[in-house]
Amino acid sequence: MSRADVVEQGGAIGTDRKPSPLWTFGLFRSELVTTFRRWRTLALLAVLAAVPILVGIAVKIETGDGSSAGGGPEGGGPAFISQITNNGLFLVFTALAATLPFFLPMAIGVIAGDAIAGEANAGTLRYLLVAPAGRTRLLLTKYATTMTFCLVATLVVAVSALTVGALLFPLGDLTTISGTRISFGEGLARALLIALVVAASLIGVAALGLFVSTLTNSGIAAMATTVGLLITVQILDQIPQLHALQPYFFSHYWLSFADLMREPVYWDDLVKNLGLQGLYAAVFGSAAWARFTAKDITA
Repeated sequence: MSRADVVEQGGAIGTDRKPSPLWTFGLFRSELVTTFRRWRTLALLAVLAAVPILVGIAVKIETGDGSSAGGGPEGGGPAFISQITNNGLFLVFTALAATLPFFLPMAIGVIAGDAIAGEANAGTLRYLLVAPAGRTRLLLTKYATTMTFCLVATLVVAVSALTVGALLFPLGDLTTISGTRISFGEGLARALLIALVVAASLIGVAALGLFVSTLTNSGIAAMATTVGLLITVQILDQIPQLHALQPYFFSHYWLSFADLMREPVYWDDLVKNLGLQGLYAAVFGSAAWARFTAKDITA
């Protein structure tokens, strides 16, 4: 079902402007198809898939003479890189740690920033609102599409890393950060859980990008602003003098997913991260709704 079909069927429902759940699903499916068919989206996913490949090849070359790969402090995300040669599954954790600070949120920022502003710039926003979706329903559909991209992008990184890790390095039981041994099956389950946590860590960024997208009719401006804010927050999160504010930055607890590789799992920072993301989603989602429902649609 194309977007034009959705609008046509929506307009035929009646003058009460109360779309059926089937029509809402059709709108969501149309948004998914439109988003994932764009060359820009495919290019972003290709870049994300390439990061684990480059990391895996680099580690393989570096350790070709029998030396070990370098890693960060014990317990940090980058520390996983020193374990890749022992178990290719650690490439999943390393790739997610490498892409989460910049590549993943940048991709989400591009998709979210273009959600509303891109439609306005292309002149299709008014046509979408001709159908009885209502602004709230359309905004929720856009956010759901962005969150679906969050999940798909994260899984692309994880699957690419798992494939490269299996091809270049051995697989088997693995050692957690706490030093205990777990089976490969349990490690694979934790890798999936980590991927889901990483995807959930981006819901705040998605809401921020959606809010920015309601402020302008230029998709490029919205995308650039969202990515600029991401970079700014990342820089501020590294300044020691701002330590009192840093726990409130949406990126501060992103690498807490490493705690899922402890035995037992250390939940404190994970809960703080998910709670903070939920708060950002609520604040900026509400701001996006308030702005979009009161906005004059001229394109």
